[in-house]
Amino acid sequence: MPTLTLFVFLVLTATLLLTNGDPPPQVPCYFIFGDSLMDNGNNNHHRTQAKVNFPPYGIDFPDGPTGRFSNGRNIADVIAQLLGFKSFIPPFATAKVEEIVNGVNYASGGAGIRDETGQHMVRHFFIMSFILS
Repeated sequence: MPTLTLFVFLVLTATLLLTNGDPPPQVPCYFIFGDSLMDNGNNNHHRTQAKVNFPPYGIDFPDGPTGRFSNGRNIADVIAQLLGFKSFIPPFATAKVEEIVNGVNYASGGAGIRDETGQHMVRHFFIMSFILS
């Protein structure tokens, strides 16, 4: 039985290695809304206290801090990878016009639906403002 399992594993591995090119993403675009759990750098370009563009944030990225409220990828990055996107979804604050058709990340640390959300952060974004505009 272990020999059969090894054979199946080798056949599957060879099949994956021999396929030509990468498959296209499973969806045409990916738009992300949320707060600091999904933010990937939108706050880096705004006057706010909710910034994480300094160590130790981003220590698992080769170029250092990215504006994510974590040491590496966040859940939005993992989902984008599982959907087949070849790179991270860009933050809305720095996205180029041609990138927006593939999706952007609107998440912002301190964001929320209520006016009281993130008031101590000087400036914050409201999740609903992106959805309604």
